[in-house]
Amino acid sequence: MTDASNRARPDRPPIPRHDGELPELTDEERAIHDWQFAIDGLGEPAQRRLKAASVLVSRVGGLGGSVALQLAAAGVGRLVLAHAGNLRPSDLNRQTLMSHAALGRPRLESAVRRLHDLNPRLDIVPIPENPSPANALDLVRQADVVVDAAPLFPERFALNQAAVTLRKPMVEAAVFDLDVHVTTLIPGRTPCLRCLYPGDRPDWTRKFPVLGAVSATAGSLAALEVIRLIAGLESPLAGVLLTLDLRTLTVKKFRAHRLPDCPVCRDL
Repeated sequence: MTDASNRARPDRPPIPRHDGELPELTDEERAIHDWQFAIDGLGEPAQRRLKAASVLVSRVGGLGGSVALQLAAAGVGRLVLAHAGNLRPSDLNRQTLMSHAALGRPRLESAVRRLHDLNPRLDIVPIPENPSPANALDLVRQADVVVDAAPLFPERFALNQAAVTLRKPMVEAAVFDLDVHVTTLIPGRTPCLRCLYPGDRPDWTRKFPVLGAVSATAGSLAALEVIRLIAGLESPLAGVLLTLDLRTLTVKKFRAHRLPDCPVCRDL
């Protein structure tokens, strides 16, 4: 990867825009999203595309939970949430969709409840599984856009393979300590995850240093990328890796390159 301070070129939206089939907005939805309509590119047509869209978020802990919360607030119509396991005390420093009262219970229960408290119109598909080679295709088929917030590389690689196979854009987000990484992968146009990280990363484990505010920062950036993709706005992170060092507030952007011999995307 090479340093890239320039912005990515404007792109056509990589997901189906459902022109002519977009759901209408209710008066309540117009009132809720009224402040968004003043943003260039986010008027009522874009809001209707958000309502029509389905987004897979894997998983919904500190990072993915922040993504899901922002997408629910923005008016995305359907969220497919993939996350296995019960809530532990060590999750509560960053997983803001959870509650202390839910300790020992499935995290998806808390996530669904919190998201519906914010947006009762939201269609949520809770899947109590983590991504794997066995289920990744089924998960990705249910979405227009994929958000990869999994902590382990085998899960990330499984989602990457499925997203490339099904030609679905994937927003990739990761945190470690006070560092944030975010990029957008669009099959056939940008590198895939295997181009960026050709080998496994056994040094990435489920437990790692992280602060909740860092997860929330990464999640908000990833959610904004999803909103851009759905609305048809320019995606400045398509093929560009954004890194934030929140310890020093240093921001860097690196242009990523496709590997000609990538085993996942070389034939696209």
